[in-house]
Amino acid sequence: MSDALNSNREHAFSKLFGARQGPLPRGITSVCSAHPLVIEAALRRARMEGAVVLIEATCNQVNQEGGYTGMTPLAFRQFIERIASDISFPLDSIIFGGDHLGPNPWKTLGADEAMARAEAMVAAYVEAGFEKLHLDTSMGCAGEPMALDDEVTAERAARLARVAEDSARRTGQRPPVYIIGTEVPPPGGATHAIEELEVTSPEAALKTLSIHTSAFGKAGVGPAMDRVIGIVVQPGVEFGNANVVLYKPDRARGLASTLFRMPGLLFEAHSTDYQTGRELSALVDGGFAILKVGPGLTFALREALYGLDAIRHALHGGSDSLHAKMEAIMLTQPQHWAGHYSGSTDQVRLQRHFSYSDRIRYYWPDKQAARAVESLMAAFPDPIPETLISQYLARVYPDVVTGRVAPRARDLCLAAIDAALAPYSAATISQ
Repeated sequence: MSDALNSNREHAFSKLFGARQGPLPRGITSVCSAHPLVIEAALRRARMEGAVVLIEATCNQVNQEGGYTGMTPLAFRQFIERIASDISFPLDSIIFGGDHLGPNPWKTLGADEAMARAEAMVAAYVEAGFEKLHLDTSMGCAGEPMALDDEVTAERAARLARVAEDSARRTGQRPPVYIIGTEVPPPGGATHAIEELEVTSPEAALKTLSIHTSAFGKAGVGPAMDRVIGIVVQPGVEFGNANVVLYKPDRARGLASTLFRMPGLLFEAHSTDYQTGRELSALVDGGFAILKVGPGLTFALREALYGLDAIRHALHGGSDSLHAKMEAIMLTQPQHWAGHYSGSTDQVRLQRHFSYSDRIRYYWPDKQAARAVESLMAAFPDPIPETLISQYLARVYPDVVTGRVAPRARDLCLAAIDAALAPYSAATISQ
């Protein structure tokens, strides 16, 4: 990384980390998940590395009305802190972030009502101690175009920043740092096969910064721009239901060069799930120093659970599979996948379970699904035979055979998630 990019990194991360001690990382992984095993795996990896961990919730997942998890921002924070306490992870080493904060959960309403609810959500996030806010107001509400122009987007983002600043002052919270820009698919990800992506142009990135600077000033929160640490751009990475578009540094070279004209700023890369370690390192090298990942981690967990299900069948036989139970649950509650998957009946059936978008993750909290997983976890001898782990859980077999991971069901799930996190650590830790 050049001296200029390194200076940007240090400036931005010093604001993100606040008074926390320790060397600043080269980059940071943003873990976007509400699954307890994913959170535990992320905390365990951060503890092993002696690192700060960044955990984020999205507007649809967590909001003042509960979101699809049923958790408010305060409840989400308490949920994370309980897991941290259970494994003796230091609470002051957790940074909480809010992703895509804006009117998206209420975009079927008129703009005035949707923005009023978005303002209430941002206030709830700040009051709960969330320190990093991605302001995303790019989506149209009822009667508006699907995507708004830059000026309206920036004006609405500034409104939310004003609420955040007022809430921090009123409650004595540390003033938040901000991420601006929205050149990514909306929360939930792409819903189609992706052949090629248009990388954000340098001019668009510079315009995003300029327009937000003006809008923040007009809204009376100009000083808050000093705490904007990053811009969301499209570096050319994404995943659909069945394919992954890998990062190509040459295509993003012009975009990366704009950071030389944005002192103190980084780029935040969304949808980095399923990128290889080489691509993740190249992203950080190019100034895309905040790497967001979510579905890729629950995808690894689902692989482990289905692998364990196959091991259970090999040990005990029977036809009462976790796969069949999850299929029944998803068919009776189609709201989280219908409209996101397409194709023939067989193609949609496969996508329900094996899509990179991993919309099955919405169903693990379901009571029936939770009981099915608990039954699965209780079905194994201790230890689980290594030969079956080799057959059905190849991702973690090397760590089992060398003794680094215990051949027990829960440990194997945590290890599968950790294996998906490991390339992020390699890409972001200081070198």
